[in-house]
Order: sequence, then structure tokens, then C-alpha cells
Amino acid sequence: MSAWLPTAPCTPEACVRAPGRIAAVPRAVLRLTVVLLLLLPGIALTPFGARIPASLVRRWCRWIVRAAGVRVRITGAAAPTGGLLLVANHISWLDIPLLAAVRPARMLAKTEVRHWPVAGALAARGGTLFIDRERLRALPGTVARIAGALREGAAVAAFPEGSTWCGRAQGTFRRAVFQAALDAGVPVQPVRIGYRLSDGTATTAPAYVGDDTLLASLWRVATARGLIAEVEVRNPVPPSAGPDRRTLARAAQPPDTTAPAWTHTVLVA
Repeated sequence: MSAWLPTAPCTPEACVRAPGRIAAVPRAVLRLTVVLLLLLPGIALTPFGARIPASLVRRWCRWIVRAAGVRVRITGAAAPTGGLLLVANHISWLDIPLLAAVRPARMLAKTEVRHWPVAGALAARGGTLFIDRERLRALPGTVARIAGALREGAAVAAFPEGSTWCGRAQGTFRRAVFQAALDAGVPVQPVRIGYRLSDGTATTAPAYVGDDTLLASLWRVATARGLIAEVEVRNPVPPSAGPDRRTLARAAQPPDTTAPAWTHTVLVA
């Protein structure tokens, strides 16, 4: 793996804590079954994604999260229409449907996803844009493809931290994807995602970090009780907000309301 790739200090052993109240196994199995049943029609309709009303896609994404046993709270104004770069902090696989619930968009994913069995082909058919994080020389071409999609009026969703964090701290937004917004002359829509329990305390249960497996993370979410996903849609940042991608990335970076990243790194170490 290239040394320049963004990484987070979070690991399942050090950072992820299951909530105190655990749902019964039959309820968890039922939740995952309903999630699967909701995913099936979405998979079947993937080739027709552009023709499906955005309002229906947003509702479907919220249903998926709710079926997993997670309540959704979305605050802020509706995302604007037209070309738009959606950016958010990254904690969990739940972030993907949550971001689509704000506005359906073409996802930016690492190129390894393209080679995943079944999921890779579906992602490609669904309009996913892939970035080869191992090849710096390929980055300008990826930025150009993103800018082209934005100029055509599409929304593109990205997680500029480049890695998942557990939620107790966050990473720094990498600048490359913001160059596409500048080149296309479209606004950036910052979104902040967080997870809490019903009593208001923050939780790392939904986190999908380090060497965690998707199955383990799915089961942890399905067996949890009282999980709430909080999605804050902040004001769009116009391309004129900064003269370069560094300034634009800094303007879109969500304020860190948790422990400083360096403190988190020390605690994990």
C-alpha cells in the first residue's frame, strides 16, 4: 500500500463499543432480512437509476437505514439541484444510504470496489466513479471525470477523509476532489454524519473501521437498540468561496465537536 494513502488510527478493538442494550437475536435477524428485501428491488432497478424519481430514491435509502434498526434525523436545508459535490465525514457503511437520502448522487469509490463479486458490477452499472488511490498519475484523469459529471448536472458524493473513522474523532478532508468542483464551477454541499443512542450519548457501534468485517458491522448495528443517525446538511459552499482547492476543502470541513484527532491517536496507540 502506498505510504501517501490516508489512514485512520481507529480499530474495532480499541474504538468500537457495542451499546449497552442489545436487541434479541430474532429481532436482529428480522432486521437484516428486511434490509435484504429492500435491497433486492434497488439492485434490479440499478440500470434505470437516472429514470427513478429522486424523492423515491431518498425515501428508499431512509427505509434501508430504518430497517436496520436505526432512526434517522436529517436537519438543514434541502440540497440544491444541478451539478453538486456532496462531501461528508465517513464512519460507517450506513453513511452511503444516509448521504443518498440527502440527495441521490454518483458515488466516488476506490477502484478495488470494481473488482468485488457482484457488488463491483452493480456499482459500475449504477454510475459509480472509481479512483485508483495507488496511482498518483491517475488522479488528474479521475478529477477530470468527476468534473465532467458535475458539468452535466449530476451530483457526485465523496468521503474526502479517504478512510473511515470511528466517530470519536475525524480526519482531514483531502483536497483533490474539490478541484473537480472548482473546474466545473459547482457548489460543494457539506454534510456531517454522527451516531447517538436514544439517551443522547454518542456511540461508535455503527463504525466500520480497520480490519472490521462487513458482517460483524452489520450484526453490531442490527443487534443494537436505540441507535439514531444524525445528518446535518450544512449551507452549500459556492466555488467562489476559495481561490483554490485547499481553501474550498477547509470551508467544507465539518467542525470537529469530538475529541481532537491527535488525542484520539494517542489514546488508541
